[in-house]
Amino acid sequence: MADESSTHHTHDNDATNIPTNAPNVAPAYEKDHGQEIEDKDTHGKGKIDLTQLSTNPTGEIRNPLVGIPRHQLLQDVEAFATKHGISEILPILTKGALVAQSPHHADKIVELDDEDRRVLTEEITHRWKHPKVLYMTIILNSIAAAIQGWDQTGANGANLTFGDALGIPDTGPVCEAQGTCDKNAWIIGAINAMPYMAICLFTAWISDPVNHYIGRRGTIFVAAVFSLLAPIGMGCSQTYGQLMACRVLLGVGMGLKEVTVPVFSAENSPTSIRGGLVMSWQVWTAFGIFLGTCANLVFVHSGALAWRLQFGSALVPAIPLVIGIYFCPESPRWLLKKGRVAKAYRSLLRLRNSPLQAARDLYSIQAQLDYEDRLLEESGLAKNGNMFTRFIELFTVPRLRRATQASGIVMIAQQMCGINIIAFYSSTIFKNAGATNVGALLASFGFGLINFIFAWPAVWTIDTFGRRTLLLFTFPQMFWTLLGAGLCYFIPTSSNAHIGMVAFFIYLFDIAYSPGEGPVPFTYSAEVFPLIHREIGMSWAVATNNFWASVLSLTLPRMLSAMKPQGVFGFYAGLNLVAFVLIFFFLPETKQRTLEELDYVFAVPTRTHAKFQIKQQLPWWARKYLLRRKGEPEPQLYRFEDEEWVEQELDTRGVSTAHDAGGHLSKELA
Repeated sequence: MADESSTHHTHDNDATNIPTNAPNVAPAYEKDHGQEIEDKDTHGKGKIDLTQLSTNPTGEIRNPLVGIPRHQLLQDVEAFATKHGISEILPILTKGALVAQSPHHADKIVELDDEDRRVLTEEITHRWKHPKVLYMTIILNSIAAAIQGWDQTGANGANLTFGDALGIPDTGPVCEAQGTCDKNAWIIGAINAMPYMAICLFTAWISDPVNHYIGRRGTIFVAAVFSLLAPIGMGCSQTYGQLMACRVLLGVGMGLKEVTVPVFSAENSPTSIRGGLVMSWQVWTAFGIFLGTCANLVFVHSGALAWRLQFGSALVPAIPLVIGIYFCPESPRWLLKKGRVAKAYRSLLRLRNSPLQAARDLYSIQAQLDYEDRLLEESGLAKNGNMFTRFIELFTVPRLRRATQASGIVMIAQQMCGINIIAFYSSTIFKNAGATNVGALLASFGFGLINFIFAWPAVWTIDTFGRRTLLLFTFPQMFWTLLGAGLCYFIPTSSNAHIGMVAFFIYLFDIAYSPGEGPVPFTYSAEVFPLIHREIGMSWAVATNNFWASVLSLTLPRMLSAMKPQGVFGFYAGLNLVAFVLIFFFLPETKQRTLEELDYVFAVPTRTHAKFQIKQQLPWWARKYLLRRKGEPEPQLYRFEDEEWVEQELDTRGVSTAHDAGGHLSKELA
């Protein structure tokens, strides 16, 4: 890669029109490999190179189209349209490229008419107004998530009876034989853990090539087929070996959905509401958990068939998913990665309110993807490397390593916070607290209902307060509520307060979890990786999550026996404090950033991020909330390009002013 002393490449005809401190980023269509990008930085050095995306100590977020002279941008747009056979949309593509270059100054682009300005204004003032197709896509993704939750809680209810039915009871007279119940407890734990083991060892990793070859829609369809057939097999199992095998097949469907659905939602969603839409995964997973607890109650009096119906009922939501996914548009980013530009534009037309927005997003995404390509090539990395190569790069490329680290933290924290000791085994936990089978299922029903209801606030808060803020607020609440639930087991079981207080603190814990660590991990992991590494990055995150889910499922029956509920709840309560510290130091905020802008966020060194939290963020927090000092603005680690500089250089770059044509727009878009 060229260093700062290297001779940089510029367009000769434009050299006199661009100030020496102006960013001159290569156009979206034309790539000059090995070129250095002239830019201004906060230290006034005048230029930086492509290492800006690997090391970004200033936290500055740049638009790759800024600095390209107007006539050069128009030439690039025309060449791009010609190359990809979309010349018929050149006029609207030109408008879109100009808006993408100066999104905060759209009122000064003379090519835009009043209708264009109205559309861009509504994008800010009515941020939830989008085409029905976008919401249909999110609804289908939500159904996929509901299947996930239902699959989890089917085992929760079936745990009460399938052990006896299949000859592996872990309580009762059989326990008089030394070691029998311990052995059976491990078998039951393995049956519960089998889908998660299958995901972390197999499915998460095949999802990368499956996505590569058949796309997001095709992968979700395959997942839906497995999610339809596996519950039927579980309900018909005659031995615990058959049940284990069917649980493995269930893991194939669950894993493909976990990797693909959040990514599919993130890639289809507009930036302003991406968090709210992508987190539909967790909201509807919570709804699926609730439906699963309902099914467990419905079938509890079905005698010997109860556990079969509890397992098998999860096939119900898989049916509309198998059919509905056919009618959704493919991810435009996946299509662009494949070079199918015309199809990507048609997909964006269905997902955006106007052709202008579709053209803007098309050219903007392509510009950033080309920028990523140059980064990879300048770094000596293979754009089309195999899965193993891309996996290694998750840990060797600084920008990718930081995303891998952050997604790993939130994914591990989701399992280690203690939520799934309740989601997987709540019926067993409540039964151990003195409830009957029906009482335990009713208490589990309450848990599922609360989980679903209190996930909804995050739909609005995740893009307002941010992912990081939600986690930092909710983890301390999860600590003391889970600890309180454990301490309530010291209340004598003969007391009427015993089961009530245990349930009370578990429900409080559920309330704290649902708007924070519930929706954030999959939303966060789906957005932090660049497009070329998005599938393998999400595969890593999902494998990490499910590895610890399988560890939890496998060990919890034995932990309850050895440590008693008090010890188990106290252990997981302590892990919430550990997660809080890790999130504070190592988790960058991603709200209100495009997927492409996050390249700059994760180029900020981890040490810089951690030092900022200690030296600026923490003192500011103490002054505001402990000393009650008001009016001091919150310190910001990240900032967009110098808007004042952009304003001054608009005419130099060739963007004409049009103050009389909708001049009010600048205030609303700024």
